Amino acid sequence: MKPRPRTSTPRRLLSAGIGLVVLSVLVFVNRPMVAFGADALHDFSINRESYKQKYGHWSRLPVPQGFRVNAIHAALLNTGKVLIVAGSGNNRDNFEAGTFRTVLYDPAKDSFSEVPTPTDVFCAGHTFLPNGNLLIAGGTKSYEVLEKNITHAAGVMKIKNESATGGPRAFPKGTTLLSADGTAYRTRDDLTVPAATTMKHGDEVMTHAGAAEVWVDAVEEGDGPIVDHPAQYTVSGLTGADKRNIYGLADKITREKQEYGGDKTSYEFDPRTERYVRTGDMVEHRWYPTLAEMPGGDVLAVSGLDEFGRMLPGHNERYLKDQRRWVDAPELKRVFPTYPALHLMKDGKLFFSGSNAGYGSDTEGRTPGLWNLKNNTFKEVPGLRDPRMTETSSSVLLPPAQDQKVMIFGGGEVGESAVSTARTAVADLDQPAPVYEPGPDLPHPARYLSTVILPDDTVFTTGGSSGYRGGRYGDKTRSDLFNAQIYRPGTGKFETAAESSVGRNYHSEALLLPDGRVITMGSDPLYDPSGRNPGTFEQRIEVYSPPYLFKGDRPVIGGAPEAVQRGTTFAVATPDAGRVRTARLVRPSAVTHVTDLDQRSVALDITPATGGLALSVPKARGLVPSGWYMLFLTDAEGVPSVGRWIRVR
Repeated sequence: MKPRPRTSTPRRLLSAGIGLVVLSVLVFVNRPMVAFGADALHDFSINRESYKQKYGHWSRLPVPQGFRVNAIHAALLNTGKVLIVAGSGNNRDNFEAGTFRTVLYDPAKDSFSEVPTPTDVFCAGHTFLPNGNLLIAGGTKSYEVLEKNITHAAGVMKIKNESATGGPRAFPKGTTLLSADGTAYRTRDDLTVPAATTMKHGDEVMTHAGAAEVWVDAVEEGDGPIVDHPAQYTVSGLTGADKRNIYGLADKITREKQEYGGDKTSYEFDPRTERYVRTGDMVEHRWYPTLAEMPGGDVLAVSGLDEFGRMLPGHNERYLKDQRRWVDAPELKRVFPTYPALHLMKDGKLFFSGSNAGYGSDTEGRTPGLWNLKNNTFKEVPGLRDPRMTETSSSVLLPPAQDQKVMIFGGGEVGESAVSTARTAVADLDQPAPVYEPGPDLPHPARYLSTVILPDDTVFTTGGSSGYRGGRYGDKTRSDLFNAQIYRPGTGKFETAAESSVGRNYHSEALLLPDGRVITMGSDPLYDPSGRNPGTFEQRIEVYSPPYLFKGDRPVIGGAPEAVQRGTTFAVATPDAGRVRTARLVRPSAVTHVTDLDQRSVALDITPATGGLALSVPKARGLVPSGWYMLFLTDAEGVPSVGRWIRVR
């Protein structure tokens, strides 16, 4: 075989290399121009009418500097204003300074105002009451302390009083307790210990000691005062019978991490006066609780951490709305992880979708199921794929509410795991033996995904991150997701929506506005975009306009009653009666930690009437809880009217 003749390939390669170098230099020199051109093309594309009609459109809300807060909670009031609650905003300096914040945003005027905030409602629970007030209960009594910052051993001490005749005993902050070897500990707060009580059991009289708990800290620094077993302690300065009758007990005193402690204050936020109104205190201190409305309008408080950062072991309580006070509900003892998603069904049961915010046992109380409040029974709903990945997931009662279907979206492994899932699933709770059936996967695994019911019977999903608090997931230093999608229950499929420009993960919210737009806010990442430095709370606010707002004129509601009764028919004046295809009552959102139990969309039967339409409200109280709703009329193209506020009694 003859050798191949030499060619000029090396010269051609050299020429090509020179050309590439020159081109690279030109690109480098013109990089700002290239980037500018790409950005300009992107802006042109997303602002085309045809693009907005298919994908919708995002815009940035200009927030004045003085009203930028760490949005931890958000609720749409029946005045049309958005309540944005920060409390201390997950900021220890704010907590210690007593700086607690709440801001009102008025979409109609595009204005902001400040609301006096009496205590730290950071990580409280909330839900709307039938009168339109927002019940807000629990919150933060103390911030967590990491192990590396604990210099003095500490623990929870139970002070007991075995005297039934001496009355309650008050001990000031700093009271000293001594161990058997003389090690000294001091109480962190003032404390009142109730007197003992006597009870007759048959012929025998029994004394039950009064007891109260308090944090104690070792006087001496270091590991010396650590106690790893249950022990009894004497109260310094007591003499005589008091020395025998009053003493301390502690299971352990350590330098372990101290969790957030829950508060027990409770308020109704009044949309008319725009003020917090104090109610009776909760029975238990609660941090990360869920408040779930019951069919009669009272509210059930479930789960949370107590004032010492311990999970409440199934101790639930009820808010009596007519008396504005909380009472214990031992007949409804049931364990759930924190912020459990409990959806009210038409038969009055609460469906636990499995979604939760994280704290609690990694096994107990995490199984989805129907909770019967009449007899405290729980019927499990099986079939959920990735059943351990329900932490930081979201769930929603799919529209219309009459279908009684709940959908769960994404979620992550228990604890501070980077693992998450793209799984969705739907449970048809009208079935005799409901199970979760697979839904379409999300485009990416997602935690903290916000889900918002829209007036056209779709669900808008946005935000979230693949990793824990936007942290590393796979090879990414920040795992925030910017994609958004719209789920259509009728087809069981997602449709792509316009991408947002702001990442949203932990402590983020999204809710529907009366004009049909969606407002998004918050996000509390662990790290900055580099993945190396601490993150800062996201205070920018974006608003999404769904595709239906770019598809022509909207139906108009000319007149409607301010209040209607369940099970009755009412008249609505509209010049667009002939084009209206659906009528929906959409309950406003009250959302935190992507838990939103209030939002629901109820279908109304439509009958033609003189000058408009006659709309019929279902009569099931569990389907249409009493309270304020937005009435939307929607045409065949899915274009909704502006929402009209109506109170259902």
